[in-house]
Amino acid sequence: MKKTVNVEIMGQTFTVSSDAEEGYVRKVAEYVDGKIREVLKTGRPVAKSSVAMLAALNIADEYYRLKESYDAIASRLSRLSKRLSTTLTEEG
Repeated sequence: MKKTVNVEIMGQTFTVSSDAEEGYVRKVAEYVDGKIREVLKTGRPVAKSSVAMLAALNIADEYYRLKESYDAIASRLSRLSKRLSTTLTEEG
């Protein structure tokens, strides 16, 4: 069941409708707000829309790096699992 949660990002209140728990929605909003604040700390004058875009790019970069790492680990785990299965079959 969708719930609405008010969150604040860059000093602006947004109403988010989500099936997720309120705490999770707030945690995600705080993460986005933190990424935006990181961009603002660079000290360069940047338009609000550009700040949001740069933060989105940083989040996407982080996501893809983590996804690549996850995919590599999942692939290695799959190979090891197959080797273990083969070894157990041969011995059993």
